[in-house]
Amino acid sequence: MEEGYIKFNCKRIPSDDIPLDKVVNLNVWRKIMYDKGLIGMYPDGIGFGNISIRCDENTFLISGTATGGIADLDNSHYVLVTDYDLASNRLTCKGSINASSESLTHALIYESSPSTNAVIHIHNLELWKRLMNEVPTSNEQVPYGTPEMANEIKRLFEETSLSNEKIIVMGGHEEGIICFGKNLEEAANVLLNKL
Repeated sequence: MEEGYIKFNCKRIPSDDIPLDKVVNLNVWRKIMYDKGLIGMYPDGIGFGNISIRCDENTFLISGTATGGIADLDNSHYVLVTDYDLASNRLTCKGSINASSESLTHALIYESSPSTNAVIHIHNLELWKRLMNEVPTSNEQVPYGTPEMANEIKRLFEETSLSNEKIIVMGGHEEGIICFGKNLEEAANVLLNKL
């Protein structure tokens, strides 16, 4: 199982300057997802799920890698993504840990949907199976956390009703579902209404 592994080149600038006010709001919704088992850790110790919010036009705050199994996060568990480049499979972030393995996917959702300010990635096998090809679904041959997945996000925005549905089944990432919205409440409700 390759779950949770970062597949891009991550340049991390050590920093503890993570906006606490934004972390508080992220943690409210992350805790709801965690308590429902939609963000967590598998028995083998691999964490899953992540959450982010847009900070401005070019940056977003996202939960760091390997934080899925931690019940309550603080500002040291989040990083600010400040730059990315799909062509070179590179991402730059500021924080005390590396950005989540899904950071490029979050980046392309923000890039493709200017009205989106929050993204939540969860795992749920039953919902994943039920929604497969019923909502916008990424190609089963495209692995998570890669430039190919980021380009698949672009394709879904262009060729499907993704802008309206605000939910993606990750065809090549068993259990993986992404929802998004104008804020965390909308993103979470898109998902919770499907549950």
